[in-house]
Amino acid sequence: MTQWLLDRTFHTSSGDEVRWAVLGEDRAAPPVVLLHGTPFSSYVWRGVARALAARHRVFVWDMPGYGASQQRAGQDVTLGAQARVFGELLAHWELTGDRTPPAVVAHDFGGCVALRAHLLHGARCSRLALVDPVALAPWGSPTYRLLGAHAEVFGRLPPPLHRAMVREYVSSASHQGLHPDVRERLVEPWCTEQGQPAFYRQIAQNDQRFTDEVQGRYGRIDLPTLVCWGAQDSWIPLAKGRELASLIPGARLHVVEGAGHLVQEDAPAELTAALASFLGAGG
Repeated sequence: MTQWLLDRTFHTSSGDEVRWAVLGEDRAAPPVVLLHGTPFSSYVWRGVARALAARHRVFVWDMPGYGASQQRAGQDVTLGAQARVFGELLAHWELTGDRTPPAVVAHDFGGCVALRAHLLHGARCSRLALVDPVALAPWGSPTYRLLGAHAEVFGRLPPPLHRAMVREYVSSASHQGLHPDVRERLVEPWCTEQGQPAFYRQIAQNDQRFTDEVQGRYGRIDLPTLVCWGAQDSWIPLAKGRELASLIPGARLHVVEGAGHLVQEDAPAELTAALASFLGAGG
């Protein structure tokens, strides 16, 4: 259940080391890129990625500051920086230029990263699936804002107290309840000497301005778009999903009953089926 290895490395223009992997044996298969959110990693896409790899070439990566990728003091892990890294990776993967652009599937703040890359930086994609994305104001719970406002203080918490807090925070993203092994795999990167300050750093650096800069442009999206949402998402309510789908021309909303914010963990079979249908049958 917990086996997941990103076996390749990319160095960004800012000097960060990003870990990534590609699944799928057929190099001619249509490409798909999966983006994770916070405080997660590509690990949440493991089941979906393996299933989609039967008919697609699937690219997964951990954003700088997350999962297996580099964490360091002074690191720029803003949503703006992540969107630029995403563009660099698309070029590294040779998914730009005259080649067929990839389909993009993005969860949580990965949605903002994908939207910024497409709308502000011209990143091409063939179709877009947004899964419970951070995309519309207002966002950021009182707890999230408190942690971000006092990142240095929380970064000095005793490690056991920090681990307990992160464990509860991650667990709250699931409506069904996370398997203990899955929960610990998601928590562990934040509980090392580098990981603890990195957890609070990424919260402190991100705020609503990164979605404010693109929210008014959603009406310009001119590609097949699927919005998937967990009906029981307690982090970002379903009403935001309905609003987002109404702002993107032709977007289709797929509601996943019984799922919270981590739809990948709460309803993996239904989410995989919805994405496979969208990617393979023209949306």
